[in-house]
Amino acid sequence: MPVQLYQAKAELFRMLGHPVRIRVLELLQAGPTPVRDLLADLEIEPSSLSQQLAVLRRAGIVTATREGPTVVYALAGGDVADLMRAARRILTELISDRDALLAELRAAGS
Repeated sequence: MPVQLYQAKAELFRMLGHPVRIRVLELLQAGPTPVRDLLADLEIEPSSLSQQLAVLRRAGIVTATREGPTVVYALAGGDVADLMRAARRILTELISDRDALLAELRAAGS
C-alpha cells in the first residue's frame, strides 16, 4: 500500500478524533438534523459546533442544505454510519474484555 494511502487514512482518523465530531456523526445517523437540534443535544456554544461542522464538511463526511433560515446537516454516505457502529462494537468488546480481566484479578487477589 502506498504511503499516501496510509497518510490519507491517518488524516481521516485525525479528523474523527474529536468528541463533538463523533457525537455529531452519531446524532446524524438518525437522519438529517437541523443545527438547532444538534445544539440542543450537544449543549455547546454555537461557535464551537460551527467549527466542528466545518471540519466535517471540508472532509466531505457531512453535507449541509439550507431550508429557509435553517441549515440541515446529514451524513454524506452510509459508510460513515457503518464506521460509527463498528467503533461502538470494538469499544464494547474492549470494555467487556477489561471487565473480565478485572474480575479475574479481583478473584485471584482474594
